[in-house]
Amino acid sequence: MHMADALISPTVGLTFCAISGGTIIYSAKKLKEEANEKIIPLMGVLGAFVFAAQMINFTIPGTGSSGHLGGGMILAILLGPYAGFLTLASVLIIQALFFGDGGLLALGCNIFNMAFWTCFVAYPLIYRKIVKQDSQPTMITFAALVSVLAAMQLGPFSVVIQTLLSGISDLPFKSFVLLMQPIHLAIGLVEAVVTAAFIAFVRKARPEILQAAATSRLLAQIPIRKVLIGLGVVTLLTGGILSWFASSHPDGLEWSIERITGKSEISEPVKGIIPLLGAIQEKSAILPDYGFKPGGPPQTDEMQADQSERGEAWPAIASGTTVAGVVGSVMTLALAFLIGFVFKRRRSKVR
Repeated sequence: MHMADALISPTVGLTFCAISGGTIIYSAKKLKEEANEKIIPLMGVLGAFVFAAQMINFTIPGTGSSGHLGGGMILAILLGPYAGFLTLASVLIIQALFFGDGGLLALGCNIFNMAFWTCFVAYPLIYRKIVKQDSQPTMITFAALVSVLAAMQLGPFSVVIQTLLSGISDLPFKSFVLLMQPIHLAIGLVEAVVTAAFIAFVRKARPEILQAAATSRLLAQIPIRKVLIGLGVVTLLTGGILSWFASSHPDGLEWSIERITGKSEISEPVKGIIPLLGAIQEKSAILPDYGFKPGGPPQTDEMQADQSERGEAWPAIASGTTVAGVVGSVMTLALAFLIGFVFKRRRSKVR
């Protein structure tokens, strides 16, 4: 559901950049107030996992479309809304800057659509309203399912509204919304099941993590080293190998656009801020579309054939995909530790 710049006018794009930027500053302030240093490595590892998981598109049977894990609810439930929002925002920033996934002008919209609704609406107003301190696993699973489905309807609807407000594409509101909402409901069902299973696993392995996030308590007394190592291993396997098995079908947004226009992408204007940002993104993207740039590291003929046929051959075994999965995960991890370092220095100066 990463929006491209071609859907967004400069006014809408910059407005949502300001909104998302303000929310990042607010979340960072709240996280600093909590002074919970042990949450930083958990943010890093979970952010790396979400980055890797988003590389795996799964096919929606009978539609010709696909979807991927958003991960916002997993982050909110395990980290709390502020750390969860910052972590997912970090993932989306890294994806846009270094992998060309989602436009730079649309970055604020993508952060709002994928992180704001999950962390600040679906999590506190649905998940936490259902789950109590002594809730049974069945109730926790139900809460995860309902909250994810709600977020997966609010986010796509925001995409439609932002596109409508921009007025630079020919996508009619009625047709667009009638395609976007049902397909993302189907995608949301898969994400809801994955989220519920992930939370159930953490609840069994380390229920204290869930309790700490729900009550804003510190993680200092909770041993999470094994959890971090386990998540790290799963992340490397997901980004490095399981990403080969991603569906070649267009995602829900591309599928909806294609059903209306006959093309999966909207043509970008040739003048103005959008092509300028596109040129900047082309230079900053070290692994565009999660693969090597033309003229990158040497590959065998077999590897090149596998990459060129991505979308025809499955699984798409490509070294570029493996490198992108590992590099992106490490970048996300590093950004989380950078955030922690900045917070620690600021607290030291205050003292």
